[in-house]
Amino acid sequence: MNYSKPLPKFLTKPYTVGIVAAPFSGGQPKKGVDEGPKHLIENGLLNQLTGLGWKIDESTVTSYEPMIPTAEDLKQGSHKVVKNAGYVSRVCKDIARQVESKCRSKSLALTCGGDHSIAIGTVSGTARVYPNVGVIWVDAHADINTTMGTVSGNLHGCPVSFLLGIAGNLPEFEWCTPCIKPHQIVYIGLRDVEQDEKDLLKKHNIKAFSMHEVDKFGIGSVMEQSFAHLNKGSSDGNAVPIHLTFDVDALDPSVAPATGTPVRGGLSFREGHFICESVWETGNLVSMDIMEVNPSLSSDEYSLQQTVQVGCSLVRAGLGETLL
Repeated sequence: MNYSKPLPKFLTKPYTVGIVAAPFSGGQPKKGVDEGPKHLIENGLLNQLTGLGWKIDESTVTSYEPMIPTAEDLKQGSHKVVKNAGYVSRVCKDIARQVESKCRSKSLALTCGGDHSIAIGTVSGTARVYPNVGVIWVDAHADINTTMGTVSGNLHGCPVSFLLGIAGNLPEFEWCTPCIKPHQIVYIGLRDVEQDEKDLLKKHNIKAFSMHEVDKFGIGSVMEQSFAHLNKGSSDGNAVPIHLTFDVDALDPSVAPATGTPVRGGLSFREGHFICESVWETGNLVSMDIMEVNPSLSSDEYSLQQTVQVGCSLVRAGLGETLL
């Protein structure tokens, strides 16, 4: 571990990563994203983190097959548009429990997804331990659709609305109480945002850096502004615990092609890694997600390995790997 930078403020020695492997694809329709965690781990992620000085608290990879809805469950669904509400809810509730447990033990909770709907669970679990958590949401998409506004009905496009408490009434998610306020989240890398989502970002005055702002200010300034925003009001100006959730589709498809909703014009390899490196340098990271690696969407073995290796290197950058 690179001890030349600030030590983790919220973790206790020996510094431990609690792995939450979440092989889940129910928040969207494309098969294969549930294979993401397996490929990240088989690519040597755990050994790579051990090499950085982390102790590993490895969870058993959860099987969500028992939670898959039956035909009868689907018939009795509470919403005509939203898909797999009960399934996504059950999985996210379990992930929230796992992440909360890791955070309570003062480990860093690392969730390997899986589609981005499971951030309902990862952020909820983190916020139970760190209610003032600041969320850095790195994504091409805002994922703030409501259950009333979603066109596709896919819940991987809705997690932020659940976390803010604006998703709408869905009985399956009664357990999911609002856990962050609008000032506790910052978006980086947006470039494919629906009109309803744009309206919600403006209505709730949510800090968001699209690729336009990344181009305009540069990623260094974007990170400085992000931390300043999240730490507003903290006693020493840099004391808010951080949850970093990184959807690999935030990167340009030339960097990470094997993902479900790629959009041209994304973050470069270095910009993505600079985000993770900057978060580590604060000493405030308490939990991290790496999401939407989908091996089945690779055009060949090279693009698969490229995406998996980038996912692993983003995690390493977030957990202390430096260039020098």
